[in-house]
Amino acid sequence: MADILAAPQHATSPQTAKDEQLRTLGAISVAHWVSHFHIFVLPMLFPFLKQQLNVGYVELGFALTVFAVSSGLTQAPIGYVADHLGARKILLMGLCLGGAALIALGLHLSYPSLLVSAALLGLANSVYHPANYAILSAHMNEARMGRAFSIHTFAGFLGGAVAPAIVAGLVAIVGGHGALIVAGTTGPLVALFLLGVGIPDAGATNRKTNSANPPRQNVITPALIVLTVFFLLLSLSNAGIANFGVVAMMSGYGATFSAANLALTAYLGASAIGVLAGGYLADLTERHGQVAAACFAVNAVILLIVATTSLPPLLLTAAMALAGFLGGVIAPSRDMMVRNAAPPGAAGRAFGIVSTGFNIGGIISPLLFGWIMDKNLPHWVFGTSVVFMVLTVLLALATERNPKSSPSGQAAKSVS
Repeated sequence: MADILAAPQHATSPQTAKDEQLRTLGAISVAHWVSHFHIFVLPMLFPFLKQQLNVGYVELGFALTVFAVSSGLTQAPIGYVADHLGARKILLMGLCLGGAALIALGLHLSYPSLLVSAALLGLANSVYHPANYAILSAHMNEARMGRAFSIHTFAGFLGGAVAPAIVAGLVAIVGGHGALIVAGTTGPLVALFLLGVGIPDAGATNRKTNSANPPRQNVITPALIVLTVFFLLLSLSNAGIANFGVVAMMSGYGATFSAANLALTAYLGASAIGVLAGGYLADLTERHGQVAAACFAVNAVILLIVATTSLPPLLLTAAMALAGFLGGVIAPSRDMMVRNAAPPGAAGRAFGIVSTGFNIGGIISPLLFGWIMDKNLPHWVFGTSVVFMVLTVLLALATERNPKSSPSGQAAKSVS
């Protein structure tokens, strides 16, 4: 991690700058860990919630749709707020709100409470990408920004990867209600940690430093619109596996609960490892679209095999791990594509806009894959993901045919 950190021009000494950047990257990465962990808490509790609330998978999927609608409607506005009022305070509020939503659900479990909690979790989730990327873009070294993004993304993937094991362990120790409460406490605790560490701000503070009257810029550009669609397809290709992979493997492949969770954990854990490899790749190449296309093309083949055959548990876990690794490799390149397309000083808004694609996918996917499971078609959880991966490959190749350099992208290239 240390090679990512280099002294900014205003630093009093190289070591001071290195320490400041290390502290910032570590703290923001912990916050990203919490965001992904909270995203997976409800899906991992689907068996418990289904039994306690006496509802079907479509009803449970609708809760995830509520989450996605809430996050999707607020993602771009939160990016605006982060750029204009400061990203730090927005991030701290998001951590506390997400934690409070899970704690409240654990204390009063009902289907209406589940929907309210999902809405609040969605609002909390909307802060992480705009706030985190605004802070990282303002305070990390330009020449190694891909690796900084990869460590941040790795922490998020790791939060999702360990969520199945942590939630399963919590259910065994303190029950479903207790699992919700304990998972929720991570939000406020990490907010206190960030306050203690003293993370820097981004957005309003940087703008005041750089210019008293910054020029007005149109952030909604054709490049960001295309990237929003790209994020939508990424979401649709991964959501079915992440949210319904366990129940699909149990009902369609005869896997036990522990074996299915192991396969999903391998998928998510390998994704996190792939992110770290992808960070180096993102700093070595400008062909980020080709990286995405190649990885998802191989992924489509792997998941097509999973969808059409009944693999034994060991091979199923290995296939899921390889698919997860390749999916993780493209994440830093994906983030660099957004940063390079963002106008100067508008990283929060840019990431807020394109992340809306994730939320639109989150609105569609729970209902789609919940309907597939209610129709007892578990193999189509993977088959439908293959279709979306093929579309992702086609869009990535199409965008690569006419690459455009942005001011931020050119600035990054000039630093060595």
